[in-house]
Amino acid sequence: MAAEPHVAPNGPTIRESERCYPSEVLKAAACLPTATLHEAGGRIGVMPCAIKPVSPGFRLCGPAVTVHGPGGDNLWLHRAIYVAKPGDVLVVYVNGEYDYGYWGEIMSAAAQARHLAGLVVDGCVRDGAMLADAGFPIFARGLCVRGTGKDFGATGFINYPTLFDGLVVRPGDLIVGDGDGVVALPGDVAADIVEKAKQREDKEAEIVRRIQAGERTLEVYNF
Repeated sequence: MAAEPHVAPNGPTIRESERCYPSEVLKAAACLPTATLHEAGGRIGVMPCAIKPVSPGFRLCGPAVTVHGPGGDNLWLHRAIYVAKPGDVLVVYVNGEYDYGYWGEIMSAAAQARHLAGLVVDGCVRDGAMLADAGFPIFARGLCVRGTGKDFGATGFINYPTLFDGLVVRPGDLIVGDGDGVVALPGDVAADIVEKAKQREDKEAEIVRRIQAGERTLEVYNF
């Protein structure tokens, strides 16, 4: 007898994943620096600057699956792994209670099995060396060994607009992370921002060429 298919977590505070731009936009964004995307979008989308890659080589790009979970609890992160679709990035808010290890080796293995594109968490993770070796891209505030609980009576949210400092990240927003940090680009204008970012990269390459040829920044920018 064939095994019954697994059912994704569901409930009144869980919504389906969203994305509103073609795969070509994702491919292009994956090759662009976060700083360029931020500038090309009109200096928008900067997630808290304390969030950095757990391993220096980590980079991620994909549509956001937003998660708002209780502080000190990672049950909603487990659920989000199985709500998210291949290529999605989990973007997690933990109610400002940063100093817990919300994610570790086992969860990275689960996310890789689901072919997710990465994790951005406004809190800490643990198993740092193992996470680096596993290669699943993780961006966090740092490392913390403190364990989390799992309160089955607590309310969380998956794929609802979520606030990170002054930035609202919405389901389906384009998330890009590199060594400088993480940007979240509104899904409905992501394609336009990526195109402007490509043009900006070409322009900056020409400016670098001019400076290397002997021009000064003062004249290049007419300062």
